[in-house]
Amino acid sequence: MDVRVAHCLLLWAVHFFPATPRTALRVLSKESKTGNQQDGCINLIPCKDSGAICIQPCSLSFRGETSFVCKERKWQMFTDACASLDVQSLFQRISKRELVPSSGGHVSVAGGHLPFVGEGRPVHGKPGDGAKHFGADDRGNSNCRADFSCIIPDILSSPAIPGNIADIVDLLKKISLLLSENVNRGKMQSYSKIANHILNSSIISNWAFVRDRNASSVLLDSVNLFAGNLLLRNESESIQEHFISTKGYSIHKNTSGKSFDFSMEFNNTGNITGHVVIPEEELLKLPKTSKAISIAFPTLGAIIETSRLDPGFVNGMVLSVSLPEELQHIFLTFEKMNKLDNVKAHCVGWHSTERRWDNRACTVKSDNISSVVCICKHHRQTFKSFSILMSPTMLRNAALDYITRVGLGLSIFSLVLCLIIETVVWHHVTKTEITYMRHFCLVNIATSLLIADVLFILAAIVHNTVLNYQLCVAATFFLHFFYLALFFWMFTLGLLILYGLLLIFFKITRSVFIATAFSIGYGCPLVISILTVAITEPRNGYLRSGACWLNWCKTKALLAFVVPALSIIVVNVVVVVVVVVKTGRSSIGDGCKSQDLSNMIRISKNVALLTPLLGVTWGFGLATIVDSHSLAFHVTFALLNAFQGFFILLFGTLLDRKTREALRMNCLSSKQKCSLAKIQDPNNSEDVKPLIRL
Repeated sequence: MDVRVAHCLLLWAVHFFPATPRTALRVLSKESKTGNQQDGCINLIPCKDSGAICIQPCSLSFRGETSFVCKERKWQMFTDACASLDVQSLFQRISKRELVPSSGGHVSVAGGHLPFVGEGRPVHGKPGDGAKHFGADDRGNSNCRADFSCIIPDILSSPAIPGNIADIVDLLKKISLLLSENVNRGKMQSYSKIANHILNSSIISNWAFVRDRNASSVLLDSVNLFAGNLLLRNESESIQEHFISTKGYSIHKNTSGKSFDFSMEFNNTGNITGHVVIPEEELLKLPKTSKAISIAFPTLGAIIETSRLDPGFVNGMVLSVSLPEELQHIFLTFEKMNKLDNVKAHCVGWHSTERRWDNRACTVKSDNISSVVCICKHHRQTFKSFSILMSPTMLRNAALDYITRVGLGLSIFSLVLCLIIETVVWHHVTKTEITYMRHFCLVNIATSLLIADVLFILAAIVHNTVLNYQLCVAATFFLHFFYLALFFWMFTLGLLILYGLLLIFFKITRSVFIATAFSIGYGCPLVISILTVAITEPRNGYLRSGACWLNWCKTKALLAFVVPALSIIVVNVVVVVVVVVKTGRSSIGDGCKSQDLSNMIRISKNVALLTPLLGVTWGFGLATIVDSHSLAFHVTFALLNAFQGFFILLFGTLLDRKTREALRMNCLSSKQKCSLAKIQDPNNSEDVKPLIRL
């Protein structure tokens, strides 16, 4: 069944944004001392270089390291990666049999939340209510693979310190991705107990020192993915832990409005409640019996805030609802933690891929001193617009979605056809050095763009940077490399045109040209791509939120694509100007109007032909950088460049006279009936090839 997830929450109107320390500048100490874990750095002289990092190993019973940042002339803990769990061994215990990927539908998330800010040192100890053992230690028993029960004692007996929290989140992510087929009650109970251990209210402050600031978002994604495959017994299921509760119901169009009720304890201050209602008019849209699953998290909002993903005071539990695709609207009621009459409530949704709250996901239906009712609508995940390649901002728009899909589809088909034609006519059109060089550049331009366009589609599929981080990094690297290769090969073609026009008496051998062209076309992009990922990835600044593409907000990694691309465009614009000047010289001093018209037509043809081959239209990407929120600029950029493969086929191949003649000769030589329409010049005198008689 196709399942999607929408989340809603209650968020305070006033946000608090704590200052985030800078990344490591240098290592001041690597020596660990006995006693307090922080002594190695704390006992150093007062720090002077604000933002500097002191790193020291963990004590003997833990693995990893702890880092401290210099702030206000004092060393303050920044991250704590000390861990005692061996999650790899735990995962191997429950995955001894053949792994089967999850068959669940795509999950996208949003959520609702609580106010809690943890400060100081991480709590190194067992949490209270969550540290109860479940089941026996049946390591060799097949039940371990049936319900994961054998790993529960090891996890619940481990301290919920930041390093262990990170490892448990990684374990839950692996289980969700690889072992989430046919989730029965036993598996869901064990999964909930593991998650409950790190959702405990007593260790919320520890999340502030988890190295991966996205860990809470990964946890939310993982839980939703796993719970979305929960099998329902007797058309319903309910699994309750202190800090996570899962309920599921079978629904169909004849069902009267379905509701989920939650009452959960938070921080020993009493219970808070949440209520989810699927209206009857929504259920009428269901074509067949389906299921709805809701998950409540009383502490996750505070954890997300503590992790500094989106700092803000939250005043209710997180409610996550997994629904069939046909359902659009649901009602969610949140009890307020702080029942002050001067605090205005806001209903918003959490997007895990973008790691931010979205006030477009939900609206307030009613608000009183004790509770608020939200109406939430799920926003479908749209295909990434082609304009994302040069724009710092990612716009959601149906027109951009349609243009990108159609443009890339047509472009890929055209490029495949272009390469097939080049293969067929290669020996006929590369008899001279200059034509060989031209077609050599054209083939590499088409190949680079073809691979880049295919990767763009794959990167859009692997859009969830939280659950598919490594795959997303790989997709971004190769996407970056091949789009840069496209530009550097267009740059090579531009230099070849200048060579043919300006250096008539200078000869270059084929071997020298190939070596030089490969160095420029693939060598330069490779160096830039490797340097970009090597510099930005260690600081978690390689990927942007919500897309497999270069980051802008944190590290400006996008400039590693934009700057080379725009520089090459400037050079190629100069090439086009030189071609126009050379083409128009013959009309100087000639008063014949017919000759002037002929020259204007010739110039227009060459400009139209060179524009896609040299990538001049990519220059419009500068507009999406200057005004990244303008829909008109994004649409124009997508229209001009998503179809580039089609224009390369049209202007670089089909409108080339020698290529058409070679195709006709090939058809005649194979004694096949072949009809190829001639594309003629209006004056029947000029060829429409791009190199202007190279």
